Amino acid sequence: MTDTSTTTASAAYDDVTASDSTLRRFLHGLPGVDQVGAEARAASLGTRSIKTSAKEFAIDLAIRMVDLTTLEGADTAGKVTALANKAMRPDPADPSCPATAAVCVYPDMVGIAKQTLGDSGVNVAAVATAFPSGRAAMDIKLADTRDAVAAGADEIDMVIDRGAFLSGRYLQVFEEIKAVKEACGPAHLKVIFETGELQTYDNVRRISWLSMLAGAHFIKTSTGKVQPAATLPVTLIMLEAVRDFRAATGQMVGVKPAGGIRNTKEAIKYLVMVNEVAGPDWLDPDWFRFGASSLLNDLLMQRTKMQTGRYFGPDYFTLD
Repeated sequence: MTDTSTTTASAAYDDVTASDSTLRRFLHGLPGVDQVGAEARAASLGTRSIKTSAKEFAIDLAIRMVDLTTLEGADTAGKVTALANKAMRPDPADPSCPATAAVCVYPDMVGIAKQTLGDSGVNVAAVATAFPSGRAAMDIKLADTRDAVAAGADEIDMVIDRGAFLSGRYLQVFEEIKAVKEACGPAHLKVIFETGELQTYDNVRRISWLSMLAGAHFIKTSTGKVQPAATLPVTLIMLEAVRDFRAATGQMVGVKPAGGIRNTKEAIKYLVMVNEVAGPDWLDPDWFRFGASSLLNDLLMQRTKMQTGRYFGPDYFTLD
C-alpha cells in the first residue's frame, strides 16, 4: 500500500471531512450495528473446523502475521535483542519455520530492534503518540512519531484520543491521524482504537471509517493495556468496515487485533473470520496482523506437535 493511494481514496470523501458537522453526519449515517447479530455471527464463525492440511497452513500463516510485542516499563536492550532474534528464527531447531511480521517496541528501543533485525525482512513497529493513553499535546505526539521513524521504525502504532472521540470531536481525531500519518513519512501507520473504552459497536464502526478516511494503513483494536482487548465481535465489525471501504474506494486497509489472543485455537478463529468476512485477500501479513506476546509460543508448540506427533511444553521454546 502506498501513501498516494490512501490519499486518493480519502479524496473522494473531501466533502465528508470538510467540517465537524459533515463528518458527524456521515459517521452517524453509517448503518447501525446489530449487537445480537454481530455477536451471534462471530460465535458461529468461531465454531468452524478446518482440516489438518489447512491447519498446518493456518499455523504458519499466523506465525507470519504476528507482531511480536514487548511493551513494559522494565524492557531492556537485552530483552529486545532476544525478542528480535526470536522474531527472525522463532524455532531455531527448525529452519522451515517462518519469521514473524514485526517486532513491536517502545520508540526508545527501535534502534536496538533495527540493529538486530538488519535486512531480515522483519519490520520494526513502534508505539507512539503517548501510548497507551494518547493524552499528550500534539507537538509531543508528532515528535514521538518522528523520533521513532528516524530511529528506523517501519511501522507506527498510534493511539487515538478516546476522550475527543467519545465527546464527538470527530474532526479533531481525524486531523490528528492525518498529522501523525504525515509525520510517519515512509513508515506505515496503524491506528489503535482501544475498543474496550469505546462503549458501543456503532462507535467501533465509526472510528474505523474515520481512521480509514484519514489515511490509516491498518486499524487496530487495542493497546493490550485495557480489558476487554481484542474480541471476535469487534474484529468482525472492523473487517466489515475495511471490506466496505474497499468496495467504496478500491483501497485496502489492514486489520490488527491485539491483546488477549493467546493460543492457536483462538488465532485460527480469527483467520476463519478474516476469510469469511473480508475475503482471502486479507489472509496476508500485509493486511492482517496479530498483536501478541504469548501467542507465538503456542503456535510453535502446535506446529511441532503436527510435525512430530509429540507435544513439547512451553519451556521448550524461549520465553517471549
